[in-house]
Amino acid sequence: MTSKRSLFRRTAAAVVSAGAAAVVLAACGGDSTGGHDGHGAAASPSATASASGGAQAPAAQGQHNAADAAFAKGMIPHHRQAVEMADLAPSRARSAEVKKLAEDIRKAQDPEIKTLSGWLASWGEQVPAEGAMDHSAHGMSGMMTAEQMDRLKNASGAAFDTAFMELMVEHHEGAVAMAKTQQAQGAFPAARAMADAIVTSQSAEIAQMNKLLGKS
Repeated sequence: MTSKRSLFRRTAAAVVSAGAAAVVLAACGGDSTGGHDGHGAAASPSATASASGGAQAPAAQGQHNAADAAFAKGMIPHHRQAVEMADLAPSRARSAEVKKLAEDIRKAQDPEIKTLSGWLASWGEQVPAEGAMDHSAHGMSGMMTAEQMDRLKNASGAAFDTAFMELMVEHHEGAVAMAKTQQAQGAFPAARAMADAIVTSQSAEIAQMNKLLGKS
């Protein structure tokens, strides 16, 4: 009788152990089929990323979107034209204030062109070719036509000062509009910060030029 009770206890223990093992195997099997939860439903990518710490990676690297790429691709030729205009001032402008303004524009926008180009390259996007710009083809706000650029190149003295500032006000207004679009639609933090800086600095320069033109 004692022998039978002992055999019964060993058999029951074996059944319990087998059942526990089955539960463990079932739980492990769910993970091996692509991250399913206990109900057989696929775990969400965000949940999987959160569990592994992967959700933090895109934020750390800095996500970008189509608006960021459009901002960079548009602002590069826009800045290049502003620098081209500014480069005319040392030999043509009469006003020291205009010469200083042109130098400030060149110093601010030349490095931004390099930064924007670096972003596009890192995103696998094409950088607008230098020297292949048709001033009238981009359809971007504030861009000068080839005829306007030629008139500016042929001006000098006070006439150049007036033409430079009038055209640069229009050019800056276009850049500010582009930057505001980036502020509203962009995702890349550094590009949004550049847009903020463009709005602030170029709005101030617009006010300065309008004051020199007697328009404020």
